[in-house]
Amino acid sequence: MTERSLQVTYRNGRPFAAYLYLLRQTGAKSSRTTASSDGLLVVDYSADGTAIGVEITAPLAVRLERLNALLAEIGQPPLAEKDFSPVLAA
Repeated sequence: MTERSLQVTYRNGRPFAAYLYLLRQTGAKSSRTTASSDGLLVVDYSADGTAIGVEITAPLAVRLERLNALLAEIGQPPLAEKDFSPVLAA
């Protein structure tokens, strides 16, 4: 089992993209994706339909409340503010 973690990519000292890895089976791969209506959040699902990650395409445009609303929709626990802080650090 792989832990939940947030990976942030920076360009010129600012968050450029981010990916929230969700709790998943080790080696789970994405077999389909679903984008939010605004395209800012993209959920990756494994072959068995389990959400395995969330791509945040424009981290500076996404608030924690928006991300947590999506996590609730897909049956995941909310992300704590301290865990989202790397996005806000720049």
